[in-house]
Amino acid sequence: MADQQEPVFQIQRVYLKEASLEQPNSPGILLQGEQPSVDIQIGVEAQPVAEGVYEVCVTATVHTQIADKTVFLVEAKQAGIFEIRNLAEDQMGPIVGVVCPQIVFPYLRGNVADIVQRAGFPPVHLAEINFQATYEQQQQGNGLKVQ
Repeated sequence: MADQQEPVFQIQRVYLKEASLEQPNSPGILLQGEQPSVDIQIGVEAQPVAEGVYEVCVTATVHTQIADKTVFLVEAKQAGIFEIRNLAEDQMGPIVGVVCPQIVFPYLRGNVADIVQRAGFPPVHLAEINFQATYEQQQQGNGLKVQ
C-alpha cells in the first residue's frame, strides 16, 4: 500500500517525433556571399497519453534568410514520454513544464545541429534555455497547461 503513494518519475522514452528541412531557393541562394539572418523559435507542449503518463514535446524552428529569400528552414519536434504519478497537483506543472523539457532539449539541440550540418551548412547550436523562467512566463499568460 505504501508503494502506491510513493512519487514516481521515470523517463519511458525520448524520441524525434518530427523533422523537416527545406531549401526552397537552392542552389542559387547558396552562391550568395551574404550572411543570412537567423530566426529561432522554441515551443513546449505537454499532454497526457494515459493515466500517469505524459508526452512532452519541445519544438524548434530555425529560419535563415538572405534579404527576403529563405536559405533554409528546419523544424524539429523532440518528444519524451514520462511516467509521473503520486505528485501533488501543484508539483505537476513545474515537472511537466520545466523538468521534462530540460531532459528533452539536449536531444533536440543535437538533432537540429545535425540536420543543418547534413544540409551543407555550419551547424546551428541552439542556446541553452531557462525553462523555469519560460514556464513562469507561460503561467502568468495562462500558457502551458497539463490536465
